This record gives sequence, structure tokens and C-alpha cells, in this order.
Amino acid sequence: MHSQTDKLFMRRAIQLAKLGQGKVSPNPLVGCVIVHDQIIIGEGYHQEYGAAHAEVNALASVVDKTLLLESTLYVTLEPCAHHGKTPPCVDLILKHNIKRVVVGCLDPFEKVNGKGLKKLKAAGVKLTLGVLKDECYQINQRFFVYHTQKRPYVIAKWAQSAEGYIAKDTNGGLAPVALSNVFSQSLSHKYRTQEDAIMVGTQTAITDNPKLTTRHWQGKHPLRVTLDKSCKIPPTHHLLSDKHPTLVFTQSKHPSLRKNKEFLTIDFSNNIIPQILRKLYEKNIHSLIVEGGKALLESFHKGGVIDEIRVFKSNKAIGKGLEKPSIPFFEEPEVFALGKDQLFVSKKP
Repeated sequence: MHSQTDKLFMRRAIQLAKLGQGKVSPNPLVGCVIVHDQIIIGEGYHQEYGAAHAEVNALASVVDKTLLLESTLYVTLEPCAHHGKTPPCVDLILKHNIKRVVVGCLDPFEKVNGKGLKKLKAAGVKLTLGVLKDECYQINQRFFVYHTQKRPYVIAKWAQSAEGYIAKDTNGGLAPVALSNVFSQSLSHKYRTQEDAIMVGTQTAITDNPKLTTRHWQGKHPLRVTLDKSCKIPPTHHLLSDKHPTLVFTQSKHPSLRKNKEFLTIDFSNNIIPQILRKLYEKNIHSLIVEGGKALLESFHKGGVIDEIRVFKSNKAIGKGLEKPSIPFFEEPEVFALGKDQLFVSKKP
């Protein structure tokens, strides 16, 4: 049983780690707190990919370094023991002669994965492991899924009308319809800034002509991904004509387009979902939002690779339409009010 004191300071480390959302991928979110005599004397978090790690920032923030000899360092994820874009954090901890380190959860990355703890233990550092382990895991689900399952963390997302439709029936076919209010639209774009990639199917790309950018929220644009087996998407559509990068999975040779459009060939005669996820894994994509359409979303569900479901339910009625995807929630979803709209979030247990 872990002490309430350890849990208290680890909660603060978790709060700090979350500040790096949307800025550190493909690295994990990490927060660090340094405590002397029950008082926080230093704290930090991993702020940007390629920049200093949480432990480095926390140690640098300590004014009186002599206090470190009798301090405890709390960190949400096992300190690294390898040279990446920055030196090993374990070496810096040992350099400052910190005698006790409290860790939330182990790092599954093969270059770390217990090596950091082994080095600390060998140097005589007192270790306490697994404090708020589940919470520490939750903030880095993308990182863990990527390294343990060798694929991106997949979020299924769609917006539906009051009747449960995702497109309007016009008696001559289906047409896209604006279902999001200003609150749900802003949140949806905020979510985009936090993920590595976003995907739509061929028909959605053609019919909706989406931009899939974060224009309603400040932050990075995710890599846009789509399917275009037989070159059906018009080259004038946003995904193929604008300045933002797009990755297209295809079977046919595409005409030469802008340099920031990439085409990868997959075998459409076999299940395409594992092929897509493998290619994205190889491109270091840790998370993927699948926005539609219905068939693509259901294909990911059938493949058993959806990790989280986000459904924006509008209060707008549209009459007849295309039924929402047949994807059940994993368990009772969390419900959030967005003006008159609602957001339902369900994560794989």
C-alpha cells in the first residue's frame, strides 16, 4: 500500500505531465516533482519533443541544489537510461545524489523497459514503484499501445443527429450536414491537436471534401490520412490540393501532385486495416482519429483495434438519414455537456 503522501505528490506530477499534450509525441507525457521535507522544491514536465525531459526541467528548477541530497524525486514514468535526443535522465539523477525515487509506471520502450530502474537500484537509490500506476498509464495510453501492440492508439469519432444519423437523406442520395455547435466544433478541433493523425474513407473525402485541420483551435495539424484505391478523389479537393500533408493509401498509380502528399500502396484484396496500422506504426504515428465514414469505422471495429470512442450527439433533427456506425460503447460512457450538444466518451477497459 502506497502512502497518501506519495500519492499526493504523484498526482501533482500527473497534472504537470498533461501540460505536454499535443506537443511531445512520439515521446510520452511525463511529469516530475522533487520534494524535500514535505515541500515541493522543484517540478517540471516534458514540454516539447526533442527538448529536455521532465526530470531535467525539475532538477534545473531547484534553487538550492544542496537540498537534493535529502529529497525524493517523483516521476510518472520510469526515467530513461539511453542516449536519445537528450542524455539519460538516470545519469542526471545519480549525479545529484538523490537517494529516493518514486515511479508511477515502467516504460515499455525497448531501450528503457526496466533498464533505468536497474541502474538506479544498482547505485543504491531507494525505489518505490507503481504509485498511481493506473492514472500514470491512462495519460500515456497512446505510448503504451504503440510500443506493446505495435500500432497507433485508435479513436473512433463521429457526430450524429438527434435521431442517430450521420448524414442526411436527400431522396437522391446522401449529403453531409453540419451537426456540431460552436462548443463541440472547438473541442473536436482541440482533440485533433492532441493526436498524430486523422483519417477518413474515400467516400467521405469525396462527398464532404474535408480539410481535417485544426482551424478552430490553436495547435499542430494532425497528419491527414485517407483511402483512394482507384484515384477517385478529385485533385482539387482539400486533401490533395492544399499545403497540408496528406497520406493516401492506394492500389493505383497516382498522378504527380504536391510534394507534401504521399501515396502508399496496400493490397485491397486483403484486410486493409492491419496494413494501414502497420504502415502508420512504421511512420512513428502513435495515435489515429478515425472520423468516417460508417463503413471505415465499422471496419476498424470489426478488426478489434478501436481503443476509444467519442460520439458528439447533436440536438438537431434532420429527418431521414444514414444510421450511425454499429459500434457499441465498451462500457458506460462518460457524458459531457457542450451547450445543447453532448459528448459521449468510452475507453477500452
